Amino acid sequence: MNDVARAAGVSLKTVSRVVNGVQTVDPTLAAQVRSAIEALNYRPDMGASTLRRSDRRTGTIALLLEDVSNPFSSALHRAVEDEARTRGVQVLTGSLDEDPQRERELARAFTMRRADGLIIAPASTDQSYLTSEFQGDTPVVFVDRPGHGIPADTVLATNVIGATEATRHLIDHGHRRIAYLGDYTRISTARQRHQGYLTAMGDAGLEPDPALVLPDLHTALSAESAVMELLHRPDPPTALFTGQNLVTIGAVRALRRLGLHRTLALIGFDDFPLADLLEPAVTVIAQDPAMMGRIAAQALFSRIDGDSGPPRQHWIPTTLIRRGSGELPPRSPIAADSW
Repeated sequence: MNDVARAAGVSLKTVSRVVNGVQTVDPTLAAQVRSAIEALNYRPDMGASTLRRSDRRTGTIALLLEDVSNPFSSALHRAVEDEARTRGVQVLTGSLDEDPQRERELARAFTMRRADGLIIAPASTDQSYLTSEFQGDTPVVFVDRPGHGIPADTVLATNVIGATEATRHLIDHGHRRIAYLGDYTRISTARQRHQGYLTAMGDAGLEPDPALVLPDLHTALSAESAVMELLHRPDPPTALFTGQNLVTIGAVRALRRLGLHRTLALIGFDDFPLADLLEPAVTVIAQDPAMMGRIAAQALFSRIDGDSGPPRQHWIPTTLIRRGSGELPPRSPIAADSW
């Protein structure tokens, strides 16, 4: 900064004010400083700046999601980023890939960078390690899934309610043999959506066929293979309820390969891009990842600003979007080998 001050012909204080975005600096002097900064390729040392600040904040937060390339995670990430931007805060992001060890490694890495807080969609079943990693003084907010072993604010979708509504919708359209295709059973949201399916079937007096319950389908490819195999059985379902957006995409591919997309009903949990442009368009239980991201960010910033109240749970409602695939009537369950 001394070099910049000499090159610009101004005081060190003026350089500091320009670097820190003070708006009352004379425009001519500010232009001289910026010109010198550019000529000298000067970059502020954010670590040193943090040490000088009385609140010791770094102006960064960390966001750990399952996979930032997933449409759900992407929308949530953007909402957090937009909320942070209004405060001049940067977001450090990592994908966990459902790996508990990677969760801990990324949490530790962001801790070392002195992130002011953490928003996390947990991959592991125990987050008590965060107490030692953050020494108990860095705020944490859990999003999409609850955390365990550490008290913290949580932002969740109404998974059981949404899954119950999806299954009832199929039942109301005459379906009795309804298959459930779910995500990894170790994931709390997958278990909740399966519970919603069971609740709706039980309320209707229907006994789910265990052969129609296919858990642990985490990718589109695994879901496509599972649906292909399911529909070649002697007594296939007349409807599918898919518990995650990638699983839904795999199911759609399988139905189209078999020419059954206009025959078998389908409802997916989570919306996904272009779902409304297919024929028929895909009926979904839509979450609101943007709202979840905004609420999670607001909760985190409230904690960063000093809110010391008890942990809170924020429930974000799901919405049934009727588009056509979930409204198809049941057809005679003829095995795919006969088509």
